[in-house]
Amino acid sequence: MKIKFILFVVFLFSQISVAQEIQKDSVKTNELSEVTVTTATRTERVLSSLPLPMTVITSEAIIKSGVTRLNEILNEQTGIILIPDESGFEGVQMQGLDAAYTMILIDGVPLVGRSSGVLDLSRISVGNIERIEIVKGASSALYGSEAMGGVINVITKRPKKDMFSGNLSYRYGTFNTNDANANLLWKKKKFATNLFANFYSTDGFDLNKSTWLKNVEKYHNTTIQPKIYYDFSENLKLTFSNRFFNQKIDNRAVIETERYEGDAKENEWNSQLKVEHRWNSRLYWEYELYATNYKNDAFLNNPDNVLFDRTYYDQWLVRPEVRTTWSINKDKLTAGVGLNYETLDRTYFASNVKFNSQYVYLQYDYNPTDKLNILGGFRYDNHSEYASQFSPKLAVNYKFNTNFSLKGSVGYGYKAPDFRQLYFDFTNPSVLYTVLGYNVAEARLDEFASQDLLSSRVAGIDFNEPLKPESSINFNFGGFYKKNKLKVEINAFYNLISDLIDTRAVAVKKGGQNIFSYFNFSNVFTYGVEFNSAYDFTKDFSVSFGYQYLTAKDKSVVDNFEEHQYIRNSDLQTIKIDKSDYFGLYNRSKHTANLKFAYTIPSIKTDINLRVLYRSKYGLFDTNGNGILDKYDNFIGDYFITNLAASKYITDKFMLQAGANNLFDYTDPGQIPSLSGRQLYARIQYNF
Repeated sequence: MKIKFILFVVFLFSQISVAQEIQKDSVKTNELSEVTVTTATRTERVLSSLPLPMTVITSEAIIKSGVTRLNEILNEQTGIILIPDESGFEGVQMQGLDAAYTMILIDGVPLVGRSSGVLDLSRISVGNIERIEIVKGASSALYGSEAMGGVINVITKRPKKDMFSGNLSYRYGTFNTNDANANLLWKKKKFATNLFANFYSTDGFDLNKSTWLKNVEKYHNTTIQPKIYYDFSENLKLTFSNRFFNQKIDNRAVIETERYEGDAKENEWNSQLKVEHRWNSRLYWEYELYATNYKNDAFLNNPDNVLFDRTYYDQWLVRPEVRTTWSINKDKLTAGVGLNYETLDRTYFASNVKFNSQYVYLQYDYNPTDKLNILGGFRYDNHSEYASQFSPKLAVNYKFNTNFSLKGSVGYGYKAPDFRQLYFDFTNPSVLYTVLGYNVAEARLDEFASQDLLSSRVAGIDFNEPLKPESSINFNFGGFYKKNKLKVEINAFYNLISDLIDTRAVAVKKGGQNIFSYFNFSNVFTYGVEFNSAYDFTKDFSVSFGYQYLTAKDKSVVDNFEEHQYIRNSDLQTIKIDKSDYFGLYNRSKHTANLKFAYTIPSIKTDINLRVLYRSKYGLFDTNGNGILDKYDNFIGDYFITNLAASKYITDKFMLQAGANNLFDYTDPGQIPSLSGRQLYARIQYNF
């Protein structure tokens, strides 16, 4: 029935396409130089004039691509790779930095729920997105911790005209995947509202039929986002928005050949109250109160349906913030002050833990001439659990003419130790190793010793000094060129990350099991270049190409390579390798690229959208025993993924869409468990 349904929709699509000869109204799109963005500076700026590397994904691009979740559209962007963690959730890797270093915002406020360091981006529907703004490179000068690698801001739609409008859509695809949207917008004089609802479900997928477990188990979720706007006047405006997300997923495990079953539930709620007050033509204020809560509750029953294990995660964030922008002729001075209050109660924590932090930031947007823009600023964070942080940033853009500009930036970023790194208290029930958070380690080790459970402690290790935040220095230099039908952007980047936090053994139990804790102990650097280009052959046919070269390495390995020089080859012979054989950090590809074709056929009101994505080889494990990833280890080979979508408009009200993600069905079951194979889908949308 699934195949018949898809074939029927595709057949209907093709028949209407052939019969329809009505001229399609061309969709007006902003040129790159005219797009207005806010994330990079917290003020409205024209994209081409920004001195920072930034990408914008428009709602039109999202619709034409046929995707439904945030992780899908991000994975098609230059310089962004979606990396799954041990939980299976995919996080964003930018400029070679892990997902823990990228802040995810919705309408300017952050999401929480990084139970294993990664936010599950598939929980965000794209059905009501106006645009996605991506700032690459250290952004702690405005956003603090978690923005060391960059910021992704999902901006949702809001009513603009006095009318009732919106759309209804439904998409059905492979794996019994259902996605239904309702996005309703209404505005009447001073009052406006937007209600978005999404239902998503899938049976998951299984790349290895010989096992009982699937790669992704069956799950479903619901998102509801109501927003209210009231304009008291042109100078005083109120916004009140909420987001509710609920998900249930089958929870399965095989333990010593026995099958255990249960479920896992996620519940997320966030609420934002914002007042915008323009005192006069120069002075603008925003007052914001934001609160969010993320819960995850999972259980497993044994084969006799008796509870075997239960885990929970309950995180709160409350953040009031006040910010202002003062216009001084052509320049702008932006300042903000706020505080974060966070709590987390989770399995393997001795108690509910709390963070308090206060922050202030200042930014000056200086335009001494029409061609030169200088952006400077800093942020100061005072935190209850780690040393205060000062995060400066300086960026410059010089516009030679309307077609050519150069830009560069240098900034400091930091990532605070998270709750897990400070308060974790976990013992594996089968292997019996233990992982302790830094702040609880000393007391727990003393407790183990008093119970005569310790064999020894590692000499020279103590917990007297606080765990330091990870920090980075980020450099970017690039340019923008546009002439006639051609647009080109290029950016070279360099990141030096200090005090990287990782685990190391601190003691040994009498049974021989290790006890681990978290420490600052290594420096990492990444550098590379990112290139984007687009060429409009005609007004209806365009091609774009994006490419990133990346090198990411551990500085301690480079400086002390003699410790890693000897490996065992496939013949179990010990051989010596050169420093040039060191490949770099795990899960990093030196080359990634995308090639995109967009073709509109006005006579039959049809859009064809083809995207080809490439990722070069990368390694996940040290397979030859020398403690690093070198060229003699086992690698996941390079591969291409092709995504295709075709959209057919019937007047301006109805759209039919059919497509295929991973068109040529590439899979690597043993090494890439998140790559599901070919996914066919069909979609219908009604606009009003």
